[in-house]
Amino acid sequence: MARFVISDIHGAHKALVQCLERSKFDRDKDLLICLGDVCDGYANVPESFEELLTIKNLVYILGNHDVWCLEWAISGNTPGVWLDQGGHSTIKSYNGSFNSSHFELLKGAKQYHIIDNMMFVHGGFEPNKPLEEQNLETFVWDRSLVFEAYQKNVNKKNVSGFDKVFVGHTPSLRFNSFSPVKFCEVTLTDTGAGWGKKLSIINIDNGEFFQSDETADLYPVNAGR
Repeated sequence: MARFVISDIHGAHKALVQCLERSKFDRDKDLLICLGDVCDGYANVPESFEELLTIKNLVYILGNHDVWCLEWAISGNTPGVWLDQGGHSTIKSYNGSFNSSHFELLKGAKQYHIIDNMMFVHGGFEPNKPLEEQNLETFVWDRSLVFEAYQKNVNKKNVSGFDKVFVGHTPSLRFNSFSPVKFCEVTLTDTGAGWGKKLSIINIDNGEFFQSDETADLYPVNAGR
């Protein structure tokens, strides 16, 4: 079994397919950990979820956009901040009614995942506080861990207590990179697919990564987020 991580697909199904193909991902044998935010962006949100559901060994971790989408699916609420950040695209892609199997995937999503002293989370967490005492808002929105790792990267200090940490949410574009970046033991997996750049899939054991074409080229008539 090869083990991969991917994040922040944002409706770019074409990019997801390219990543799976270019990494030679085996849907029956390999493990894929998705760090959330499949929705809100390009037009193929339903297709992206369906693609993930073909993967036998899938671990899905909740992202902040997933939380907004779940709120809409459960209560019908459509906060303006969500609509402005791609929610309109998601609602349109489902013709106003969220798919039940996709709802079940998000409803059963994990807030974080740990294997072999490796931590997987959408946003971040507080290293000096027990995980069970932290809340969903921290796990899906936090960026403080990323910036602490960035600041301490010169000395390569461990900032988390884990051997490896993989996060989405904070695009590598913030650090002038179109590829995954690593600060201390923290790897940023979001390479800007939701902003017209590339989607990346990373082998969590050897660090090898594969990328799609730029989503702006794959979806030339769709503005994404």
